[in-house]
Amino acid sequence: MMAADLGYVALSLAFVLAISSAVAAWWGERRRAIELILSARNSVLAVAGLLTFAIALELYLLLSSDFRVMYVAQVTNRAMPAFFKLTALWGGQAGSLLFWSWLMSLFAAAAVSGSWRRAQILIPKVIVVTQLTLAFFLSLISGVWALAASPLRAIGLAESASLMAEMETLTPFYQLGFTPADGSGLNPLLRHWGMIIHPPLLYLGFVGFVIPFAFAVAALSTRQTSDVWIRVIRRWTLVAWLFLSMGLLVGMWWAYGVLGWGGYWGWDPVENAALMPWLTGTAFLHSVVIQERRGMFKVWNVVLIMITYSLVIFGTFLTRSGVVSSVHAFAQSGVGPLFLGFVAATFIASVILLFERLDSLRSEHMLDSLMSREAIFLLNNLLFLAIFFVTFWGTIFPVISELLAGQKAIVGPPFFNQVNGPLFALLVLTMGIAPLMPWRRTSLGKLGRLVLWPSVAGLITTLGLLAIPSLRQFAVLPSTQLHMVPVTIFYGLLVFVVVVIGQEFWRGIHARRRTTGETWLRALLNLIGHNRRRYGGYLVHLGVVMIALGVIGTNFFKVETQRNLSKGASFTITSPLTGSYTLTYEGLNLHATAEDVRRTAATLRIAQEGRFVGLIQPSQDFFIPQQQAITVPAMRHSLAEDLYIILAGWEDDGTTATFKVYIEPLVNWLWIGGLVLVLGTAVAVWPARLEEHRTALAARASGQPVAMESS
Repeated sequence: MMAADLGYVALSLAFVLAISSAVAAWWGERRRAIELILSARNSVLAVAGLLTFAIALELYLLLSSDFRVMYVAQVTNRAMPAFFKLTALWGGQAGSLLFWSWLMSLFAAAAVSGSWRRAQILIPKVIVVTQLTLAFFLSLISGVWALAASPLRAIGLAESASLMAEMETLTPFYQLGFTPADGSGLNPLLRHWGMIIHPPLLYLGFVGFVIPFAFAVAALSTRQTSDVWIRVIRRWTLVAWLFLSMGLLVGMWWAYGVLGWGGYWGWDPVENAALMPWLTGTAFLHSVVIQERRGMFKVWNVVLIMITYSLVIFGTFLTRSGVVSSVHAFAQSGVGPLFLGFVAATFIASVILLFERLDSLRSEHMLDSLMSREAIFLLNNLLFLAIFFVTFWGTIFPVISELLAGQKAIVGPPFFNQVNGPLFALLVLTMGIAPLMPWRRTSLGKLGRLVLWPSVAGLITTLGLLAIPSLRQFAVLPSTQLHMVPVTIFYGLLVFVVVVIGQEFWRGIHARRRTTGETWLRALLNLIGHNRRRYGGYLVHLGVVMIALGVIGTNFFKVETQRNLSKGASFTITSPLTGSYTLTYEGLNLHATAEDVRRTAATLRIAQEGRFVGLIQPSQDFFIPQQQAITVPAMRHSLAEDLYIILAGWEDDGTTATFKVYIEPLVNWLWIGGLVLVLGTAVAVWPARLEEHRTALAARASGQPVAMESS
């Protein structure tokens, strides 16, 4: 039996076993049959094993260039390096769905096994939700939907029948009736290390959010709506959020370094599809703190995680339906309507369950005052949701306009920037105020004293930046009517937040040194170690400030130009931060970078303020099998800015060449901030004995048994 046949058998068995485990868990809970529930748990582990086997077989087929398998022929060719053949696993529709399903099976197995004793009463319904979700994804790549083609054709739905019939070819193990001499090869844009790790990170984030949703449904279904399920899923949610954050950041880095347009975020529909669950997931992470501390916002938290799960599936729908045009999207196929139906069905079922269980979600306390941490967290949540709704509407409006008016409207970056920009600024402000607000209530006078020094620091920053002559031309918000609002106010706001965070660390360190006599460094490490969640959160906020520093710099202070130069000719571009650069064109050269890639590179001599600082080589790579050219920008990095150069074209074998040049102020703080954000999340998610103890106490208080054993 061929490897492709074995892979298809493993895929089909995993699909059947996922459904059977969901049925066994559901029936076992209803009949209180422990043996059935244990069988369902074992089936979850078996599904993970089968899909791991299927993944190994698919990788073998890719590496061995078995072009009889259609997916292998679509995404690889003989000239591709072996490493890129491996990463081609998620380079196409079928492979990416297999990869998604495999990750889902691993997450489900880990969640069921790891939470067996801590939240055993919830486990049967967790199995039902995770395995039904997994079964849906497996149905897309196992050829099951092709069976619906004949019935649809019999009732006159020829177009739908055709789409379902094509689903047979979506399996990653589908075999052609012949063996092509060579494959088509991977999309050249995907042959970059950023795009190698970007999809797996996004998938890990997407899949990770299924686990909190499954526990939320299980808690509602079993009426175990205390904060036990919240404590059990806290680390799962943070891990999913961390992977999704890293996926977004790496995707931005890839867009900046590969697409050659001098930017990193274009409000592309598929970019938005990944951002939206991140927004609602972030709101959820903030909101659950209130439920744990004050027993409030229970309904709100369930709604947030339901929306996040639906957005995960909706984002996958956008990528694979063909309804939007995007560099990230796959071609149109029959999976689009199926995804949309699955999103609708799960969301409606979740809402019905929520309304049936509203009586068990009563808040234990009311909001005492608008001058409280609870109120600030609520405002924070509303701002996240406002940004989500703006992004969602801007993303789907072109589709709606085409359906209703027959013409696709264009919603571009100016809309998103002008509406979401002020909302993000307010978010940063709440991020700075929240640590200063006590629980329940405070007085306006006390709050004023707490924000005094951060406010003074922010004001000095704003006025000081306005006094710099080179920044005065950027003293108003471009493309708006706010001609009297200085952009430097945003930097003052960032300094306000940094001072607040610094005050919190200083107070904690000072208190430890006063009581223990520790050194400054030891006090800092112990402070973080004894309250990882709080101070990890502060590090995340600091990372967000750094990211905002770069976003504001590149959006408001960017300088760009385009010039055509002959050999030996020069031109000058002036930075608002560091002075002028003089670029001199020295010539063009052609060489091979891989067996199937030819690179044309231009050499430019760079002088800054008249002083030679180095050579730089922007280039274009030509991929021979695809007959496609890809721009490769060249960059000179510093903490202040990037000098970003693109070879746009050339004439007469390089006698003249055209260059696009950008100065990207503060852009590298975006990547540094991303690293700090990852560090802070890792600190917050790191296991702590105290947190495990609190979860165990909460489980006992809710009346859950300690362990589930077979009878």
